[in-house]
Amino acid sequence: MKKTTYQWPQINAPVAPAQPVVRKLHGDPVTDNYYWMIDYFRKGPQSEQVVSYLEAENAYTDAMLKGTRNFQDALFNEMKARIKEKDETVPVFKNGYYYYTRTEEGKQYYKYCRKKGNLSAPEEILLDVDAMAEGKKYFSLSGFTVSENNELLAYGVDELSRRQYTIEIKNLITGTVYAERITGTAGDPVWASDNATLFYTANNPVSLLSEKIKKHRLNTAPADDVVVYEETDKSNYIGVEKSKNNRYIFILSQATVSSETFYIPADQPDAAFRSFQPRMKEVLYEVYALEDRFLIITNQYALNFRLMETPLDQTTADHWKEIIPHRSEVLLQGLEVFQHFIVINERKHGLASLRVRELNSGKEHYIHFEEAAYTAAFHANPEFNSNTLRYSYTSLTTPASIYDYDMCTREQQLKKRQEVLGGYSPQDYTTERIDAVAKDGTKIPISIVYRKGFEKNGKAPLLLYSYGAYGISMDVGFNSTQLSLLNRGFAFAVAHIRGGQDLGRQWYEDGKLMKKLNTFTDFICCGQHLVQQQYTSKEHLYAQGGSAGGLLIGSVLNMAPDLWHGAIAQVPFVDVINTMLDESIPLTTNEFDEWGNPKNKEAYQYMKQYSPYENTTAKAYPHLLVTTGLHDSQVQYFEPAKWVARLRALKTDRNILLLHTNMHVGHGGASGRFDYLKDIAMNYAFLFALEGIQE
Repeated sequence: MKKTTYQWPQINAPVAPAQPVVRKLHGDPVTDNYYWMIDYFRKGPQSEQVVSYLEAENAYTDAMLKGTRNFQDALFNEMKARIKEKDETVPVFKNGYYYYTRTEEGKQYYKYCRKKGNLSAPEEILLDVDAMAEGKKYFSLSGFTVSENNELLAYGVDELSRRQYTIEIKNLITGTVYAERITGTAGDPVWASDNATLFYTANNPVSLLSEKIKKHRLNTAPADDVVVYEETDKSNYIGVEKSKNNRYIFILSQATVSSETFYIPADQPDAAFRSFQPRMKEVLYEVYALEDRFLIITNQYALNFRLMETPLDQTTADHWKEIIPHRSEVLLQGLEVFQHFIVINERKHGLASLRVRELNSGKEHYIHFEEAAYTAAFHANPEFNSNTLRYSYTSLTTPASIYDYDMCTREQQLKKRQEVLGGYSPQDYTTERIDAVAKDGTKIPISIVYRKGFEKNGKAPLLLYSYGAYGISMDVGFNSTQLSLLNRGFAFAVAHIRGGQDLGRQWYEDGKLMKKLNTFTDFICCGQHLVQQQYTSKEHLYAQGGSAGGLLIGSVLNMAPDLWHGAIAQVPFVDVINTMLDESIPLTTNEFDEWGNPKNKEAYQYMKQYSPYENTTAKAYPHLLVTTGLHDSQVQYFEPAKWVARLRALKTDRNILLLHTNMHVGHGGASGRFDYLKDIAMNYAFLFALEGIQE
């Protein structure tokens, strides 16, 4: 490994013009010099000033990283070479067919296929996604669903990366794609049992909120589709799904703290949806259908959730009977149902376990896992009448693995493990799980991986990653691209900070709303602990996060700028107050229970303590790479663009500040299975340049 100082070009960065707009709220005037950058969001491509600025920033980033271009190409090829290009997923059996996808050499996408009855049957290519995506800058499919008679396939198509899907229907017998195309949806079609009726979620074209559930009849105009449910509470997300036993259509309406389910028999598509249990204040519940009863996971009187059951004809909460009680040390986080078994996904001490329960006898056992840090989760289990559970397993050193587990015999079979080409041995790497101590004395777990030979002398570079929001736990997993970091001397660490549910529901409650600052101080204490324990030093410590994790990065750079040598903020949610004040921006009203509503004075004052954009001041900041997508539907492009402009105007250092906007994609980045590697190669090249690693 060659280490030399990277020569950053001495060129001028773009200067965004200041056009002051004053926001006055709760008697507090705040000047925003870059509010004009929202213009593309309002007007589209005719907003030349915004496009010109973003293109200038892209040109600057390209120029600054020009000396790494060959290295980026080498990193891309190195990471791509680890991927088995001609590959196939483990076939999944459903309703008489085995479904799978397969990829071909040199192709960016895949073929969606099936075989009837057994795996030696002739292959049917249901969708050739490689051909469908040809010539397109972005292409994504979602919601594959086959009718009960196995003759019709419905799916969603997104060609802009705004997560707004057009539903198409294909006749699998004739190969014909029907003329009716349903636009402006969440890409979640659900077939009724008559094989002629589809239910789907319709989105607001401006706010992109999921507002209505509609019903479509085959061979009718989508404009005539009937609204079967309309959500009036803008803080709720809605969706539609079919029960695993095919007996019910469920409409789900959920906010952060409460939910409601509506349902009809799947063979009565014209029936009126009725509420399973009217929404209750600060109560979440999920419904699962068995042959003779419903099961319910709920946090009613149970912070970490409990499992209930109720008769098919008595669904309200006053009829619910407890099966698994609340436990303060165990989070009940998911359920898989079968005809004769249920499997409960539980989390204890930050790690998942799978608990198998035989329905008739009530006998139970656990599937055990031995590594100190890992992720185990349900995989594809669409067949209700099965005694086999399919689950996935991975760790920081174990590639993604798919297992079939016989719930009767307790025997399991490894069906597939991600193949890492070019040679990979888990024994060459070491993982650890350690604890940092937060300001309030709470222990914050950190998972770490590094290549053997790594010395804890404070001289090695380390990349610390986290998210910390929405109760999303930072479960660890293998990522072959990270080998390019580890093999060049980096350690990689995940901070299990509050805001996720890593250690139970209270872990989430203690990292949102008026306790949100815990998320940021937890991450800072993890960085400080890694320095104190000499895994790294301030001169070699880097931070990375995306979306709400980008908010994390923005906040910790304001709060502890001298702790980090550099950072990467991906699609960062950094203009918190302005976004949460604008209900026309996608997702805003859905997020009030997560961040607060700044129209409330107390919430405003608290949010103003950490919002990265408004807390950017005249001081020294570490090196920073910021990435975004012009068509991002989750965190609009103007948030990172405004942040970078403000940083350029105020920061007192001469450290590197780069903004890269992908002008063709949105929140999730590139859609092809190789193109995303170019973004990772750029991120790594940025870190390696700061470390003086040139090959």
